Amino acid sequence: MNLNRKNIRKIRGLMLFAAIVILALMKIDLLWEGLLFLLSILQPFIVGGMIAFVINIPMKFFESMLFHEERLEKSKVKWLLKCKRGISLVLAFLAVFLVITLVILTIIPQLAATVRELANKIPVFWSNVMGQLEILLVENPELLKQVESIKIPEIDWKKTIETIISFLGNGMGNMLTSTVTVASSIISNTVNFFIALVFSVYILMQKEKLGNQFERVLKAYASPKLYTGTMKVFGLLNRNFSNFITGQCTEAVILGMMFVITMTVFGFDYAVMVGVLIAFTALIPIVGAFIGCFVGAFLMLVDDPVKALWFLVLFIVLQQIEGNLIYPHVVGNSVGLPSIWVLAAVTIGGSLMGVFGMLIFIPLLSTVYMLLKEDVNKRNDVMKP
Repeated sequence: MNLNRKNIRKIRGLMLFAAIVILALMKIDLLWEGLLFLLSILQPFIVGGMIAFVINIPMKFFESMLFHEERLEKSKVKWLLKCKRGISLVLAFLAVFLVITLVILTIIPQLAATVRELANKIPVFWSNVMGQLEILLVENPELLKQVESIKIPEIDWKKTIETIISFLGNGMGNMLTSTVTVASSIISNTVNFFIALVFSVYILMQKEKLGNQFERVLKAYASPKLYTGTMKVFGLLNRNFSNFITGQCTEAVILGMMFVITMTVFGFDYAVMVGVLIAFTALIPIVGAFIGCFVGAFLMLVDDPVKALWFLVLFIVLQQIEGNLIYPHVVGNSVGLPSIWVLAAVTIGGSLMGVFGMLIFIPLLSTVYMLLKEDVNKRNDVMKP
């Protein structure tokens, strides 16, 4: 059987691909270490790209709302057209910084005051517990006999002191090593963060140019079909991630306002702080609000356990409204994903990659869902008589 050159090239390509896969499987540990090393090097740039993607959303808002090109061209301040990108970028960073500052200034002082109050109440609480325990033992002599019958093992104080001295002797060196490690890690992470921040600014200032360069390189080295498909996938990913971030922030604000209003109406304490905290933690899909619920219930438990119980009831009611009505419509519709698949994406992403997986799997699954839906509809249309 004669084979033409095209088939020979295909066979060579398949053989080369199979050899690479087998070699990768044989050296999977070295490949994994190399991948982790490469990711550690590229980490500041990856984080910078993520920062740029998030900041680009409010930056586009400021550019479209405050610096409309047609209005600026008709006005006498055309010089703003040259500065609109820089001004919008500064406003976007300021907006994010103000939101984070607002959350910190709202939550931290209340938490500090509650911790101080808790420190004052714990001794009183412990004294009351001990008093009630003494009354219980006096009223129940049999219980007192059971407690006295419990044999307390003798403590070898000499051996215990020697163990403590040995632990402290070894622990000082470990503590010094840990301190140096933590300090170097903090410095390294700080440097990486500033590199990522600078890199994100460079990306945002010339995002159109970078996008054009990527398209030209892809068009030059890829087939027309691969180029069209890749650009389509990247377009869907960009739209879905942008809509997801916008929808998630909108949903968090709605949920926080619901808690502030209802807690104020029913006379709960810490209404603003709990509302802001729940809104901030609700940025984590589905489960984030439970973190704010735990903190809020704990704060109220210090003052009034009954009120903390009613707060849990209120949280369950609002969480049901948010989970069944608000979240699927606000976030699910924003990325074009049915609510059942939103829950599946959060569950799978959380199991594989934790909180980060929860955040990225919804838009990723939405993109796969759209592409699969389009392909299924196309194939069904072709099969119709």
